[in-house]
This record gives sequence, C-alpha cells and structure tokens, in this order.
Amino acid sequence: MTTVVDGLGLGRGAGEMAVERALAELRAGRGVRLAANGAAVLVIGAEAFDAGAAAALAAAGAGEARLVLPAPRLLKLGAPRAQAGSVSLPSLDAARVAALALRPEARVDAPVAPANALDLAALELLGLALVLPAAVVCVVPAAAVAGLLMVDAADVMAYRAAQVTRLAIVGRAPVPLEGAPETEFVVFRGGEGLRDQVAIVVGRPDLSAPVAVRLHSACLTGDLFGSLKCDCGDQLRDSVRRMADNDGGILLYLDQEGRGNGISNKMRAYALQAQGYDTYDADAALGFDLDQRRFDFAAEMLSQLGVSAVRVFTNNPQKIAALKAAGLDVVSDQRVLGRPTAENVRYLASKRDRAGHYIDFDALAARAPD
Repeated sequence: MTTVVDGLGLGRGAGEMAVERALAELRAGRGVRLAANGAAVLVIGAEAFDAGAAAALAAAGAGEARLVLPAPRLLKLGAPRAQAGSVSLPSLDAARVAALALRPEARVDAPVAPANALDLAALELLGLALVLPAAVVCVVPAAAVAGLLMVDAADVMAYRAAQVTRLAIVGRAPVPLEGAPETEFVVFRGGEGLRDQVAIVVGRPDLSAPVAVRLHSACLTGDLFGSLKCDCGDQLRDSVRRMADNDGGILLYLDQEGRGNGISNKMRAYALQAQGYDTYDADAALGFDLDQRRFDFAAEMLSQLGVSAVRVFTNNPQKIAALKAAGLDVVSDQRVLGRPTAENVRYLASKRDRAGHYIDFDALAARAPD
C-alpha cells in the first residue's frame, strides 16, 4: 500500500485516505468511482438518486445500471436471498429506485442477480457513511467521470479493521458528573469511520484487578432526551452511578447510533415502528441485519487504558463475546436494567426474544413506575 507523506496525510495509506474522502462524497449525495480487478463503476447512494442525478447519468452515457440491495431488504421485497443482490435498471428511473430501496409495501419487479465484489464494496461504503444501504451502480465512460474520486474495493473492505489500529487518545480532562464527581473523559479518534469515541473513567478503578466496564452505544433520543421508546438513558446513568458507588469503572460511550445504522436511518426505523413494525423488522425493511455494531475497537480502547480484565455491565451477549475474542479476561457479566414503559416493553421483549439479550421481565417489573 502506498503511504502518503505530504504533511497532511503523514503515515496514512493512500487507499485509506481515498476511502475517507469517498465517505464524505457519499454523505454529501455525490457519486464516487469504485474499482476492482481492472473494472470500474460509478456508485451513488439510492437516497441521493433523484431525477436530476438520473438525467445527469443518462446524459453521461451510463449503462449496465443496477440497484444493489442487502439481503434483509430483498427479503422484504419478496426475493429472499442469503446474500446481497442487484436488480437491473434498464432505465435510470429515480421513482423506481426510491420504491425498491425504501417503500415498505414495494415488491421486487425484476430478476435478482448475485452481488459481485464491486456491489459488496459499494454497500460497505454506504454502511460506513451511515446512509441508506442501497446503491445505484453503473458503468460510465471514463471521460465523463474523470474528475470523480476513485477508490479501490479492496481498500474499502479492509478499512474497518485498519481503523482499530489507528485508535489514539486525542484529549482528556476531568468532568465531574452528578453523583460521580471524580470522573475523567478520555477521547479517542478512530474505530468507526471518522468519528470520535469516549471513555468515561469513573473514580479510580484498580487496573491491576478486574475493572467494571460498560460498552454503551450512543442513543441521542434516550440518553439526552429521555425517550420512552428505549431503556438506554437509564442504563447509561445507572452504570455510572454503580461505578461511582463502588470501586469505580470505565464506561465506553461509542458513536454507534441506532445499532450502528446512524441517526437518519434510526428515524426511518422509528417511522416504521409507528406503523406497527418491531425494532428489528423496521431495520430489516431498510436493509439492515439485527446489529451492525462492532466492538473490536472498544476492546482496543480498554487495552490502551491499561485494562486487561473486566466485570462487564451488559445484557448483550455479543458484547461479552467481542471482549473475549479481543483477548480481554471477562471475569463476570452483570445485568443493567432500565424502567419498563408502555412504549418500550415491546422493544425490550424483541431484544430478549430475537437478539438473545439477557432481560428478566420479573426484574423489570420490580422497576416499573407505579
């Protein structure tokens, strides 16, 4: 891999930098070129593919166009597949793309072809960019797209793992909290895309012994605004309070909104939940699996803080497995319960029944408000 040494990208791989620039382009609604094995295609997110984009691509001579969709969305469209697939776009019809990518009642209207390496890399790019996982992919004459960013599919697929090795502390300071006055915030850069991650060190945990730890994925609606649809805010505050009242601990606040789908897709899922979908069916209708989150970088954050053994506060077996897989010694796991509400009880039951979370409804009932 070529290393860029120009004062702005010192020591960073050229491919890694190209991926990061591609994420910015896709989030801005622009297309990028994706290359693999001598072939190149143009990729644009379906949510940005409007009539203007369709007309511009047609004028540029675009051909061999297809809409790439992940397996959960294909299942919703009535075309069950084990892997992602693509639907041909003989004409660049923005309304058809919008329906196949997003409309709940839509059904597949053409044969589904298996996704190739470029298709899979396109979906990975969109996932990293936290936009809708549906990609318009087409072949465009090179002269017509000469100014567009080119990124290699192999660099896209290697990007997440590379980000774990890029994690670095970029700032830290004491931040006294209500009920936990001796608390330090440690900010890491990297791990997931271009986002920052925060370790909240509560008290003075003994790093030579197992440390109380919680991996908490950001939830704007629950953590900040007290949404009744989830138990996230309760889990956040209860974990910090328990750490402060005992021997301290570390809460990792991870920028993984909506189980890694991003805030915009979380709101799309909430709109579907308002129509009767449960939390996982709503995500699947948008093209997402049960959970897009990764926790390998969380384990690296703990390692950089000097933690080797943990007592983890979680209901999620995936987090426990991830910490063990990363080489941390998980000596115990303890439940973290919020308050059940009329609005979140179905969500909690879905997490227990469909994702295997350790949620005891008898214990929850004891926390229910009068």
